[in-house]
Amino acid sequence: MNRTICFAKRNLIEMSRDTLSYIFCIAFPLVMLVIMSVVNASIPKEAGMTLFRIDNLAGGIAIFGQTFVMLFTAIGVAKDRSGSFLVRLFASPMKSGNFTGGYILPMVIVAFVQVLVAFVVSYVIAVIIGSELNPAGLALASFAVLPSALMFIAIGFLFGTLLNEKAAPGVCSIIISLGSFVGGIWFDVEGVGGIMETISKCTPFFYATKLARSAIDCDFSGEAFVIPFFIVTASACLLTALSCFVFGRKMRADLA
Repeated sequence: MNRTICFAKRNLIEMSRDTLSYIFCIAFPLVMLVIMSVVNASIPKEAGMTLFRIDNLAGGIAIFGQTFVMLFTAIGVAKDRSGSFLVRLFASPMKSGNFTGGYILPMVIVAFVQVLVAFVVSYVIAVIIGSELNPAGLALASFAVLPSALMFIAIGFLFGTLLNEKAAPGVCSIIISLGSFVGGIWFDVEGVGGIMETISKCTPFFYATKLARSAIDCDFSGEAFVIPFFIVTASACLLTALSCFVFGRKMRADLA
């Protein structure tokens, strides 16, 4: 356990030294939050648009921010693999579980802090524009989105293990765009309906966004909260297990 914590501290420090991590994991989602709030204020009430309303937008931005945690997870793992750092550590008494825990644990902490910052800013915006945003719902959502954070981290860990430092960011960018699109962050997937809704409901990204918004609204019905929670949690567990298995295989192959 001490080896895992020490390695996790090292990875957290490495990420904190990267200015881009602050820009993309914290600043960029907040900028989008403010921009979409301004867009919402410019839409006539007669249009009946609700997606960019702060209570809906807060949950979507939380999931959007997690996709960048995925990106930096992939970059961190791929960067360590590209050099001799991991090769040297593979010869140490550290086990595969120490490595996987050391990579995943600090990113979960980063994702949690990121969500807290996004929700605090969302609440401030709600107060400024005179909109209602339930503080209890935001507090609940901060924990409800942890499974989706683990899911995205696992995806980043998997890409970082399989791809090199140049390829991993590009593939993650595709997932960021795909997750935003089918996840319904920027438009109402269920309102669009048709094949778009069908495709979105086949991905865990849709349920991650729906879970975040339901938690903020304190809607604990089966369709809004329970089903999305189990789908996202199951996806997170499966992807985490897969990424750890693949990393273990790569680790043994590098030692051979």
